[in-house]
Amino acid sequence: MFETRFFEIIASIVTIVLVLGLRAFLREIIRKHTHTKGLEIGQRKYANKFFNFISVVILFVVLGIIWEVSFKGLSFYFASIFTIVGVALFANWSILSNITTSIILFFNYSFKIGSEIQIMDKDDSVQGTIIDITFFSIQILTKEGDIISYPNNIAIQKPIKLFKKIEFED
Repeated sequence: MFETRFFEIIASIVTIVLVLGLRAFLREIIRKHTHTKGLEIGQRKYANKFFNFISVVILFVVLGIIWEVSFKGLSFYFASIFTIVGVALFANWSILSNITTSIILFFNYSFKIGSEIQIMDKDDSVQGTIIDITFFSIQILTKEGDIISYPNNIAIQKPIKLFKKIEFED
């Protein structure tokens, strides 16, 4: 019995170590990016959560392959789950696109929490200071004191003007 499962046990241990190493590598990349761009720790937490989730999914898929999990008996349950998830994702595609966009905003945009921006939209332009960037939206504090939650997936499609503070010497 032990000889037949030796490969699966060793492969599982190697897989877990590799996924943990990948997770540590990604966390270090995110930490360095956060430090070099001067981003808030909250933004780093969101990026870490996203990549932790992806790492766990990869781990379970690979372990399922190693242990030759049979999906014949589970096919009815998987079909039901995939149907429900498919309908939910189709109905709420914007949720998934907001999460993806938050990762894009984290790595590729020059603004951060505390930056003054203007999202230029024809009739509904928004100008203010970014107070938070979450998985789903950018929280903007306007000069009037209102907090506007602007969806990430819409914000990335609009031109965003970043106001740079110019300091004059006396």
